[in-house]
Amino acid sequence: MPRAMWRGAIQFGLVTVPVKLYLATEARAGLSFNLLHRECMSRIQMRTSCPIHGEIPRSDTVRGFEYSKGQYVVIDESDLDNVPLKTVRAIEIELFVDANRDAHGINFVKQAYYLEPEAIGRKAFFLLKSVLADEGLSAICKIVLKDREALASINPYANTMLLSTLYWPDEVRSTAELDLPQDEFEFKPAERAMAQQLIAAMKGDFEPEQYKDNYRQALMAVIEAKVAGQPTETPRVTESPTKIADLMSVLEASVAAAREARSKRDSGAESAASGGSDNVADISAGTKRSRRKPAEPVAAPASADVAPKQERRRKTA
Repeated sequence: MPRAMWRGAIQFGLVTVPVKLYLATEARAGLSFNLLHRECMSRIQMRTSCPIHGEIPRSDTVRGFEYSKGQYVVIDESDLDNVPLKTVRAIEIELFVDANRDAHGINFVKQAYYLEPEAIGRKAFFLLKSVLADEGLSAICKIVLKDREALASINPYANTMLLSTLYWPDEVRSTAELDLPQDEFEFKPAERAMAQQLIAAMKGDFEPEQYKDNYRQALMAVIEAKVAGQPTETPRVTESPTKIADLMSVLEASVAAAREARSKRDSGAESAASGGSDNVADISAGTKRSRRKPAEPVAAPASADVAPKQERRRKTA
């Protein structure tokens, strides 16, 4: 059971909904490296040192704020809990906005958290979730997390709601810093139609489980090769921008490739659904045979897929 990292209440109007906050994501166990001294290959040690007492355990440290040059005041957890601000223990909803917004800064998410209602506030919690979903709205709110106030949004997610902390407007850089053209481009009808075909051919449902971290696997292969004293392969990557004159031909080739990839992906999904056989040729042959000859009735129920095969083996024997 995960441990709640924050406990308080959602507040909007006069409605108060007690909730708990849980991290929605976790750092995946990746490859870790140690810092070594190049000369002797010894591992570098990071020590906590006091200029007066030398090395000290980290448990002897406290959090201090420098209010004047060389003058500090110690701030502990009880001080942070006693900050006179409502958002220390409340998610204060300020505004409801269109969920399909394109407002400056709203799309820059820092961290996502799951919300879990306390038993006493479940009806109000799910009423808010239902209205947000039906109206296509997001709730903009503020909350204090880790000794600082954060701007956040609340959105329906699966069977709960998701609180996503956002960057403050002054933390989001302006696009004016980028070298962007001022004039709008004019597109030929054929170019736009071909681009639409390409996007349509690549359109599909996002399934996160289909995506893997290929970089970690490739990096592990490099490490294993170095441990074994074998040379590592350097991939050749050629990046050349598409020329304006070649745009149509590149789009046409891309559409063809996307359609072929989609066809293979769909056929693979059909193969998995029909029994998960690894032999695509056998499945194709079986499909052709079934088209020539009507399927024979099966006496066994549909749920017993293995039983008919075992029965046929006994008859053959």
